[in-house]
Amino acid sequence: MNPDRFDTHTLRTLPWGNDVRLVLAAALDAVDPQQAVLRALQNDPQISASLSGYRRVLAVGAGKAAYPMALALEQALGDRLERGLVVTKDGHIPTPNALRRIRAVEAGHPLPDERGAQAARQIADLLNGAGLHDLAFCLISGGGSALLTAPAPEIPLADLQQLTTLLLRSGAPIQRINGLRKHLEILKGGGLARLAAPARVITLILSDVVGDPLDAIASGPTVPDSTTYAGAWHTLEEFGLLASAPPSILARLRHGLEGRIPETLKPGDPVFARVSCLLVGSNALAADAAAREARSLGWNTAVLTTQKEGEARTVGAELAELARQVLREGLPVPAPACLILGGETTVTVRGSGRGGRNQEAALGAVAGLAGLPGVLVVSLATDGGDGPTDAAGAVASGETQARAAALGLDPEEALLDNDAYPLFDALGDLLKPGPTRTNVNDLMFVFVRK
Repeated sequence: MNPDRFDTHTLRTLPWGNDVRLVLAAALDAVDPQQAVLRALQNDPQISASLSGYRRVLAVGAGKAAYPMALALEQALGDRLERGLVVTKDGHIPTPNALRRIRAVEAGHPLPDERGAQAARQIADLLNGAGLHDLAFCLISGGGSALLTAPAPEIPLADLQQLTTLLLRSGAPIQRINGLRKHLEILKGGGLARLAAPARVITLILSDVVGDPLDAIASGPTVPDSTTYAGAWHTLEEFGLLASAPPSILARLRHGLEGRIPETLKPGDPVFARVSCLLVGSNALAADAAAREARSLGWNTAVLTTQKEGEARTVGAELAELARQVLREGLPVPAPACLILGGETTVTVRGSGRGGRNQEAALGAVAGLAGLPGVLVVSLATDGGDGPTDAAGAVASGETQARAAALGLDPEEALLDNDAYPLFDALGDLLKPGPTRTNVNDLMFVFVRK
């Protein structure tokens, strides 16, 4: 990743702004999907042993990193790979397309669309033809839940789209959203593994879920599922969506609660006897790489957590308080300090503005940073896209509030309206690296330099 892709007004004007750009670039380089898959294929003896003795080798996949993961598979397997299909987000297939044996298509994200549904049907058809002497690689990364959408027959795609919109605005954590999706679709919650049986399945996973629970990443298409119809119903209830959810959704969940349709595949199901999963990239790897780069540049560095969750604006205020703590007490490390947190926040949408969780986290830090010299908070979506915007996040400093006021902008009003994008856009402090073709959650940084 070219550090210059992380260009903002504040990073251009700070004497140490280039250090920040180098740290961000190092984090993303460490979770480059193509290199991660190549390392797994070359170094894992289980995979090496699996490449012989099979009639055919197939590949399927879904997620924002699907294209580079597929490219690595083609590079490593060559003629051993017969064919495959992966689906990724719009704008994530480069020109020219270097894939030769695996077909890559684009589809809607975060809202599923007909292109994703069609790709899911084609993937199902490909796996349905696999037999005992076939090997199927499944390439999974963040975004796969929306991109690989195969609604149960009684649920129209439009109803699933409506529910997805409601869930994304509700503030429900992604694990709860995916637990619900598993009970409304046929490929999630181990469904893809069931279709591929009796073929041997090897799943390579780039994690975008806090804590790396494999059953939650892209809703676990090849992983046993511990969630239930009761839990799915409770999610709608807890987040106040029972009255607004489409009737087809409620009917399916009721049928599941009554035992009229089967549960998702659970641990111990014989389907998983020939399925293995390998985590090839994660938020922790990115955070550790960022820390190594920061230390090499002379910063006192600490990775505080890779499991940070919570309301984005609240987390932003906590990041500002960390900066104050460094200035006040020299803790957890003295300045020059680089504190790193990974995870994924949520936004409960109450306004009509434009933004994303990382932009809102940065906006939430503005008031707490106001007037402090030599401080910076950066919040970054590692996939390059934060919410429904072309930004990956934003940068906030001790000068952000005063600069906004000089333009007639009020950060507090923007926060109330979930309207971070226009404010940071006016200040030139949006991060816009473009699609990174990886996705390992979010990274948040607190830089303090006296």
